[in-house]
Amino acid sequence: MTNASNSPTTSALTRTVRVTRDLDTPPYRVYRAWSAPESLAEWFPESVDGSLAQGTRSTLVFPAIRVWWDVVEATPPKRFKFRWPWLPDDAWVTTATVTITSRGSGSHIVVEDGPFDLSRQELIGAFADCNWGWGEALANLRAVIDFSVDLRKHVWSSQSRARSRG
Repeated sequence: MTNASNSPTTSALTRTVRVTRDLDTPPYRVYRAWSAPESLAEWFPESVDGSLAQGTRSTLVFPAIRVWWDVVEATPPKRFKFRWPWLPDDAWVTTATVTITSRGSGSHIVVEDGPFDLSRQELIGAFADCNWGWGEALANLRAVIDFSVDLRKHVWSSQSRARSRG
């Protein structure tokens, strides 16, 4: 749940998902993969309704769900930050921060998404889905950006997995 200011409440069991990947692609291309709707749709949602510009709300369209993103920060080519809902009726909203650093001729990417208050039963599944989902998404990002292979065509379309919303 959220408090009156629509910010997640916190407890001793608050956790954040953190997933990292090394890519063979330079930071400016990795940043574009997050910040340009057509590039994001190559590896994450099927499509994006909106611009993904800082200060805007866009909608990501997945096979079984539509999810809004509020873009909070867009700092090329280093950082992309957005808020998005995890429970029905937008009852829990997290902030995801994507940090991109140069690593040789490629990039190192860190995605942090949270907080999830695990003292709340309804957020345990959302936390697990977030952890699994970012692992899958970043594997597909690497496949698309480094090898021009979209893993969604091989896995997601046949299994029709979508994030649980409660």
